[in-house]
Amino acid sequence: MKIEPIPGKQSGTVILRLTGPLTQNSVLPLRALFRGTEPPRHTILDLSGVPFMDSAGMSEIINHEVYCRDKQVRLTLAGVTPRVLTMFHITRLENVLTLAATVEEAEAKT
Repeated sequence: MKIEPIPGKQSGTVILRLTGPLTQNSVLPLRALFRGTEPPRHTILDLSGVPFMDSAGMSEIINHEVYCRDKQVRLTLAGVTPRVLTMFHITRLENVLTLAATVEEAEAKT
């Protein structure tokens, strides 16, 4: 799993571009990043490079969503690949998470 932080166009927005499967074996760096700093006003997770996610990856994203809501900051998932999107539909998480088709769309909603 590669994590590339990119400054967003809006002040207070950070884009985290994830590349590779988000699984139990790869989730630790993302968890450390989430827990190591205060979240920005808006975090966009670019999942366009995530071909697969297991329950550990989903759990990390849900935990971070809850944390962001408690801090009154936004988390948006952008570019979700079809396989991962199917998992969100099956688990009905698309009703809980904020999804955008692209990073550009997510930034426009800021």
